[in-house]
Formats: sequence, C-alpha cells, structure tokens
Amino acid sequence: MIQYESKAGLFKALSDPNRLMIVDMLSCGEICACKILERLKITQPTLSHHMKILCGCGLAKGRKEGKWTHYSLVEKKVQDMKKFLCAITTSKVRCICNEGRRKLHEGK
Repeated sequence: MIQYESKAGLFKALSDPNRLMIVDMLSCGEICACKILERLKITQPTLSHHMKILCGCGLAKGRKEGKWTHYSLVEKKVQDMKKFLCAITTSKVRCICNEGRRKLHEGK
C-alpha cells in the first residue's frame, strides 16, 4: 500500500520555486552554499530556511567545510521519490480507484 501521507512532506518541500532551483543545482553534484546564494540572489537566512526544509524532508544533506556548508542530494531519497511518482502516475491493476469498486462489490 502506498503511504501518501508520508510522501506529502517531500512534495510540500518541493512546492517552492527557489527550492526547485536548488534541487536542480544539486543534481549536478555537491555545491557550496555560497554558489547557491550567488545564483539565486537570496540572503543567507533565506537559503538557510530553504535548506532546512530540503534537509528536513531527507532530500538534501549538508557538510560543513570551514565557514561554508556544502550541500548535495540524498540519492536514495531521490530514487524513492521517482519510484513513488511513477507509482501514482502509472496505470496498474491494484489502483486506488479500483479498490473502492472492489469493496463495493464485496459488500453486496
């Protein structure tokens, strides 16, 4: 059974254009926070807020090096997200829409 509620937080984290751009930047590999700040032209507190959300949902991780943090994607979480998105957007025998019909017929 698909766990919709546990996946919703991940999609909520991706519901901001800046966070989507950050994920896009991280798809090329680990990147320093200073480079993200330069590209997005946002303040350091704003970046910290976005990274707290992306790291909090498990999609990204940070590594301190001197005064800067270097961020990267968590590949396992990316693969899980892709698998989930594929599962809910692909026709299948055991679909949520068929479960309701099956229960209706079983109740008769």
